[in-house]
Formats: sequence, C-alpha cells, structure tokens
Amino acid sequence: MTLSLPPVADRRPHRTTTHGVTREDPWHWLRDPAYPDVNDPDILAYLEAENAYFEATMAPHRPLVDTLFAEMKGRIKEDDSSVPARDGAYLYWRSFDIGAQYRKWWRRPVAGGADELLIDEPALAEGKDYFRLGATDISPDDRLLAYAVDDDGSERFTVRIRDLATGALLPDVIPETLGAVVWAGDGRHLLYGRVNAQWRVDRIMLHALGTPVADDVELYREPDDGFQVGVGTTQSRALILLATGDNVTSEVRFLPFADPTAAPVLVAPRQPGREYDVEEHAGTLFIRTNDTHPNFRLVTAPLSAPGAWQEVIAPSDGFYLTDMTCFADFYVTEGRDAGLDQVELRDYATHAAKRVAFPEASYVAGLDENPEYRTQTLRLSYESMVTPDTIVDYDPATAAMTVLKVQDIPSGYDKAGYRTERLTITARDGTGIPVSIVYPKDFAKDGTGALYLYSYGAYGHAIAPGFSTARLSLLDRGMAYAIAHIRGGDDLGYQWYLDGKLEKRTNSFNDFVDVTKGLIALGYAAQGRVAAAGRSAGGELMGAVVNQAPELYGPVIADVPFVDVVSTMLDETLPLTPGEWPEWGNPITDEAAFRLMLSYSPYDNVTAQAYPPMLISGGLNDPRVTYWEPAKWAAKLRATKTDANILLLKTNMGAGHGGKSGRFESLREEAEEQAFILWQLGLA
Repeated sequence: MTLSLPPVADRRPHRTTTHGVTREDPWHWLRDPAYPDVNDPDILAYLEAENAYFEATMAPHRPLVDTLFAEMKGRIKEDDSSVPARDGAYLYWRSFDIGAQYRKWWRRPVAGGADELLIDEPALAEGKDYFRLGATDISPDDRLLAYAVDDDGSERFTVRIRDLATGALLPDVIPETLGAVVWAGDGRHLLYGRVNAQWRVDRIMLHALGTPVADDVELYREPDDGFQVGVGTTQSRALILLATGDNVTSEVRFLPFADPTAAPVLVAPRQPGREYDVEEHAGTLFIRTNDTHPNFRLVTAPLSAPGAWQEVIAPSDGFYLTDMTCFADFYVTEGRDAGLDQVELRDYATHAAKRVAFPEASYVAGLDENPEYRTQTLRLSYESMVTPDTIVDYDPATAAMTVLKVQDIPSGYDKAGYRTERLTITARDGTGIPVSIVYPKDFAKDGTGALYLYSYGAYGHAIAPGFSTARLSLLDRGMAYAIAHIRGGDDLGYQWYLDGKLEKRTNSFNDFVDVTKGLIALGYAAQGRVAAAGRSAGGELMGAVVNQAPELYGPVIADVPFVDVVSTMLDETLPLTPGEWPEWGNPITDEAAFRLMLSYSPYDNVTAQAYPPMLISGGLNDPRVTYWEPAKWAAKLRATKTDANILLLKTNMGAGHGGKSGRFESLREEAEEQAFILWQLGLA
C-alpha cells in the first residue's frame, strides 16, 4: 500500500545575493558541508525516508517490475562473449558466466595454447555493493596487466598490477586515479592521471615498477582549474599523448613510446575555442581540428615541426568529421552526414575516401575493436532501432563484410514486428529537428497510443538511434519510442552543438517541447500520454520542459538530474564546475550568464502549477551531479506543486552517477522505471 504522506523536508533559511539578485534556498541544508563525506544524520534520514516512500509506493507494482525484469533478462544471453580481437601475439575477449553480474577477461595465444584468465570481475566484486572496472592495459611484453577499480561509485579508481605468468599482484598500489593507464614501451613504467581533492584529473604521473607511489614523477600538471588531463597512445604506439582541455579547448603534447622520461613536445598551444586531437603515421602527425570550421578538418605536420599544419581534408558544411584512426596501410575517418554515421577508408597518398555502405535509412555504425596497427581488415559495429548489434569484418580491398556476431536474444526477436522512421519536426524558430522513432508494426497513429520520448541535448553528445532489448518491453505493450535529436548535441554537426549551449541553451528545451507537440500532432500520442525521460544534463532538460509545458507529459523520468544549475555553477569548489563554464557560462563573472541561467534553471523555476507524475533518481557518491541536486528539487516540487500526482525520489546510497553496477542490477532499475511509466499511463 502507498504511504499516505510523502516525506517533507524541513525549510531552513538560506539566502544568497549575486549580481544584485537575492535567492532564497530553504533546502540548501541538504548539502552536507563535509561532502564528499555525507554523515549528517538529518540529511541521511531524509534520503532514507524518501527511499522508504519509493519502496512503499512501488510495492503494489513489484509484480510488474518482476515481470519486466524477467523479460529484459530473458533477452540477454547470460553466457555471452565478445568477438575475439587480435592484439599482437594474443586474441583477447570478454565473457559472462550464466548468472554472473560481471565479466571475465580472457586471452589466448594466436599460435595456439590454453585460454588465460586475465581479470575475474565477479571475484573482484565479491562482497561489494558496487563495482566498476576502469582502465586496463597490458605491457608491451605481454607479461603485466594494469587495471583500475572503483568500488563505491565515486569515480576514484585504484590501480593494481598483476603478473600474468604467476597470477600474483605486484606490491604497487596506485590510488586516486581516473582515466586511462598506459604502459610505456619499456614495460617498466606506467602513466596515469591523478585525481586532486576536487575530483579533477590535473596531472599525469609516471610510476616506475617497484618504487613507492610517493616517488612517482609528475610529467605534466595542468594549471587551469577548468581543464582536465588524460593520457593515451597513437594507434601506431609510436607516441604517448598527454592531452588537456575543457569542453571547447584542447592542447596535446607527445613523447616517445619508448622513452617516457623524455620531455613532452607541445603540438600547438591552446587557443580558446579550438579543439584538436592527434594521430601518427610514419613520422607524420594527423590532426583533427575545428580551427577554421565547426565541422572540423584534417591537417598533417611533421614530428619535427608539429605546429606546421598542412590541410589534407577540407572542412565541410555537410560532413561532420568526428574521429580518425591511422593504420599502417590506410587511415579511417568517421563522421556524420545529415546526422547519419559514416565510415570512410582513405589512402595516404591521395587522401581519397572510400565510404562503407550500410543498408538502412537510419542506423548507428563505426569502428569496433581494432587494436592492431597493421591489419588488412576492419572490425565494424552496426545496429539500428530494429536491428540488433552486429559485429562484422570489413575487407577494404573487396568491400565485403563478414558477419562475426549478431546480438543473441534468447527469448526471441522478430524484426518484422516493428517499424522505424526518421522524421523532422519544425521547432518554433523554424529549425527542423530530427526524430528517430520505432513502434510496433500495428501502431495506430491516431492519437490513441502512448509515446516514450528521450533526449539529452548537451556537451555535443549525440544520442544514437541504436538497438535496445530493454526497450522491447515498452514496444510490446503498444508504445512508440522516440529520440529527439535536439540542439546541444552534435547530431547534425558541431554547429548543432553550439546552437544549444551558452546563450542559446534554451533552444534545447524548446526543441524538446516542440518535438513533443509535433509528434502529438502527427498522432503518435495525445497530450498527457507522452512519457519523457532524460539523464544527467538530460535530467536538466526534463526539469526545464516540465516547468515550461507540464500539460504535455504523462510520467517523467529524471535520472541524476542536473537541476540546481545556478548554485552549482556559482560553486567553484565543486569537482566539475570550472570545467563546465564553457558549456553553461560563468555566472560568477558574467551577469548576463547568471541571469540567463536563472531564467531556465529547473530548481529555481519551480512554480505553483500542476506537474506530471515524476520519478527522480540520485546517487550519494555521484561526483558529477551531486546527490543534493535531485534531493533539493524533489523537496521543492513537493512543497510547491498544486497537483496530487505521484512524485518519487530514489537515492542510491552506495553508488554514483551511473546507478547500480552489475548487468542485472542495472536492468532492475530499468524495470522499475518502465513499471512506473506503464502504471502511470494505465498500461500495466
């Protein structure tokens, strides 16, 4: 039975004044001043009360959750395995045992021999509420494995090193890391990123095996609080790359793979708003950059003069160059043309493109695992909203594709039972917004159905129209499922991203609302029969659209939502804030940015109106969207809204931004959200 009264968070006076504007925030106390430690008994009691209310409210619907979970689990091949990929003398792959939440990592000599277990995730996760394997790397001599583990969701990883001949762990333990770990060519030095007190990776360190971590050498330290650094290698493994940047500006240094103690060489000094990344082939740098056009171009430069850029692929208004990889005999450019993924093979002499052909009108495609530099085939992945994930080997010489694996759905799947379309909905400013949609073949576009609409719309992150087995539970109950490719993502190119950020941020929210109205007008659902969902910055989107047009929506899912935008962007002590200013603006120094944020910040704009049913989630250990954002938002909504619709807040007390770990635990959370949607739409 549902608890009769939801929890009520105390109001405690708190006032701040910025640029002459005074804001009252009576739920500010939900932020523990000791964060990242959260020990305040009042805060914990409130979060636990909300969790208890969530459990009690959902209790009558647990049979539906269990049914949905069983369906989703039944579509997963429990003993699934990846396609082996060659890297040097070994084939590498990952596999699940039946019933296991986590993978095992394996290898086998190409020349023949026994399978070797490299990483036993189930054993590492034993007894832990949360487990996430981070970066891994095997030394060039194939003898040592470095791997990183996060066991509380805080995204602070600890690196361990295993001797693969004996299975023994070396005494080296490297805490407080994030990002890649990279072996140098000598197999005796390891490079990694160190996290500082604000959860920012601000330096790259060099660790010599067998020495104290306290003696590790700092190779590069980033002085700008808004930048974070990372380490990697070129595909050729000739160079180690030290990259630093924020959301709009980057800078890269390189040093020889064989000599990690060499002085790093700067490719080109940072320029605000210029991004570039680096590959290498035969002593030449290949550099993808947006210095002359938002959609990027490709230039080359000699190692001896890395700043002397010569254009080899001109930028294009139509083609958005998103990535490039150098192989020994050819290189590959990836990008999007009219929003659709493209893979092109190019000759080093002429740079002419040979585009890979894909069979459907809307799809997701790109390079899969290709660790080898010298290869005669390319490993590609392909899927669509109706086509399960497919792994193929592509022969550049003949353009032939050999299918290696199609995602297995044990409970059965018939592609013929579904239809997919790519639509364009006109937004209020006349811009055409692409929409990818899938629905049962007998779905009636007469307004009698129900629709699930998902989007993100930030950081230049495109939501690909890919396949989902979990989504089938909604489709099989008669719903349509759509992705709105709104501005703020880079679905239609980098300018599409620029048109949804900073002073143009509200385009993202308006696009989503206008897509909703357009789909209603086309008969995909009636007003109030559209379930909407978003995560993180997509949760901010949900907060903004329910403030703007709550009458359009049925149930709304806001996972780890970034909703207290003004307060977070004013707090430069938070882990990610300085690096976020290029995305949202700096309200500390820029009054116009402050006032714009204040006009759309979901938390600040909650008003006394009717809101749709809502399920909000958070993670106590989340360093990206801190737990108090969803908690404060839920408290303010409860105190302000005028409707009697259900509002639920669920906080994962032992997890972070990604929710619970383990493939089945994450599925159960998906089942809970779908059950909430079906219940509220009357489809349960």
